[in-house]
Amino acid sequence: MLNTSPTAGRIESLWDDSQSAGMSESELLLYRSNLLGADKRVTNFGGGNTSAKVTETDPLTQQEATVLWVKGSGGDLGSMGRDGFATLYVDKLDALKGLYRGLEHEDEMVGYLPHATFNLNPRAASIDTPLHAYLPYAHVDHTHPDALIAIAASKNSRELTETIYGEEIGWLPWKRPGFELGLWLEKFARENPKAKGCVLESHGLFTWADTSKACYALTLDIINRAIAWFEQEIGDKPVFGGARVEPLAETDRRAVASRLMPEIRGLIGAGESKVGHFDDSSAVLEFVGSARVTELAALGTSCPDHFLRTKIWPLVVPLEKGAASVDQAVADLGAQLDAYRSDYAAYYERCKHADSPAMRDPNPVVYLMPGVGQVTFARDKATARIAGEFYVNAINVMRGASSVSDYFGLPEQEAFNIEYWLLEEAKLQRMPKPKSLAGRVALVTGAAGGIGGATARRLLGEGACVVLTDIDADALEATRAEFQDVYGKDVVRAVPLDVTDEAAVAHCFAEAAAEYGGIDILVSNAGISSASPVESTDLSLWQRNMDILATGYFLVSREAFRLMKRQKLGGAIVFVASKNGLAASPGASAYCTAKAAEIHLARCLALEGADHSIRVNVVNPDAVLRGSRIWAGEWREQRAAAYNMKPDELEEHYRKRSLLKRSVFPEDVAEAIYFLASDRAAKSTGNIVNVDAGNLVSFTR
Repeated sequence: MLNTSPTAGRIESLWDDSQSAGMSESELLLYRSNLLGADKRVTNFGGGNTSAKVTETDPLTQQEATVLWVKGSGGDLGSMGRDGFATLYVDKLDALKGLYRGLEHEDEMVGYLPHATFNLNPRAASIDTPLHAYLPYAHVDHTHPDALIAIAASKNSRELTETIYGEEIGWLPWKRPGFELGLWLEKFARENPKAKGCVLESHGLFTWADTSKACYALTLDIINRAIAWFEQEIGDKPVFGGARVEPLAETDRRAVASRLMPEIRGLIGAGESKVGHFDDSSAVLEFVGSARVTELAALGTSCPDHFLRTKIWPLVVPLEKGAASVDQAVADLGAQLDAYRSDYAAYYERCKHADSPAMRDPNPVVYLMPGVGQVTFARDKATARIAGEFYVNAINVMRGASSVSDYFGLPEQEAFNIEYWLLEEAKLQRMPKPKSLAGRVALVTGAAGGIGGATARRLLGEGACVVLTDIDADALEATRAEFQDVYGKDVVRAVPLDVTDEAAVAHCFAEAAAEYGGIDILVSNAGISSASPVESTDLSLWQRNMDILATGYFLVSREAFRLMKRQKLGGAIVFVASKNGLAASPGASAYCTAKAAEIHLARCLALEGADHSIRVNVVNPDAVLRGSRIWAGEWREQRAAAYNMKPDELEEHYRKRSLLKRSVFPEDVAEAIYFLASDRAAKSTGNIVNVDAGNLVSFTR
């Protein structure tokens, strides 16, 4: 990162000879790629590419052939495996030069790349393949380091490159990636045999060497020299024109984010559900609070990878007075977004071609909040987070370039030509269809239990982000770790919660808003069980049932209503009640009464929520023993005693008691909850779904 703090530092080599010993050339290429991609100062997620020209045995002729191993389309250097590389015959790639008809026909060359595939490799070759193929070197790295893009995006980019590197690193003017740029690089390398690399204006860095280790070392050296040069040039000088708005305290920043993010989400999420990501890192705070934030933000980003993720410009949300101006910012958001959408539509109309794809979502992706931080919104959490990381890269670039020169973004038409490139559109069209709950955020209470855990798993499997809550902090942490291992860190959060604590409930929903931008689904599932004859039921037991099963459900529902109404996107609330809410049971008056209260509360909320498209429904399970913490303790013993049987005989007893003679498992209840929370039940509210394998006394009518 381009700042003068000690954490900026130099990029240390991670190459370990003991690990790389004995690796093949393709294995060394993967090793090098993963090391480069592990540091965002070297290249951003999905950005850059690496290659090696390797001698392989042709499977058809059994003769030796030179094969280009190059990162394939859509891969990420830091996380890719060996199957992430495209493999192509170098001689066939050379033959493509004879088919090239000039710049106006450049895109057609991508269609020829599959004809050069080696060994039937299914990995598609990227548009950057010619940039590697035609360089007369065995190993090539193309990276997007902030320090180098700061040079590349400076007004006097060529002069800065010469000042820092002399003739060791060359320079080429802006050219959209593709066949023509590949020929430019080849020409430069052959005419400058002493050069070790090249800066591409407004784009990034190419470096090359004879071995994989040497190429890795060279790439790091070139980046570190740029970092050192910027540190020396900038020193203690104020950046971005100096500070204009001081950052709020951390807790206040998060509070403002949780206030604003649902408002933004509601205004941009009518056509497609969006998930947010909040970043208040030091690099972001320095930029958003600076005197030049509005001016520099309007210039747009430079590197193509940046604005493909972030759009050409962000939206600056006025918060000059910090927390005191939040209400005004909320009031002004609608007009600001209307103006942004209008400007974006005008940009599209100015720049479109006859064959351009239709205009995409005109809403901003990046929102800059002075004194608070940066928010990004996208169709899923990972995309929103990555967009935020890319804009931090852009901030670092602007920091360096504007401190030593004048920063400039890509010309508007060039930016449009990248954003609406037909090849990029084809890539978007190949993306898999979103899952049914993509872009939705769910909060599940009692998530560490059997039904709660099964429900969270079901929702996560359908693409939702899930906030797990439970009063048992240890069990909650174990559940979070399990789900993050399966579904990834982006989509799972955990907040310990006692649903009877009003302040804790409010805090929990504020955390959900700051982490994801809001809430679409509430599954109110936290519960207890108790059994005793009425004359033996003391007031504390009665009150505990009411506190958790009635008041707790009220508190989380009230907070969900408040948040959903602010978003104006509707929502789905599902109560996990019980057969006992409909059918009385002897010796459990407190439990049954509280469960009945849940059901009637849901009916009331269905009435109140209808005008706001907030649906409220109930799932009534019965005898879900497996995986249940409720049934693991005294409740099992008490119910067994009531039926004069052993505790381990209960499950079979309940199975035989049901009309369908089947046991009910947490996954069965989760399936009903998923249905009621999803668009499949978009026209259902105020309903009760029994998941009890059939129980005559609990029929709803």
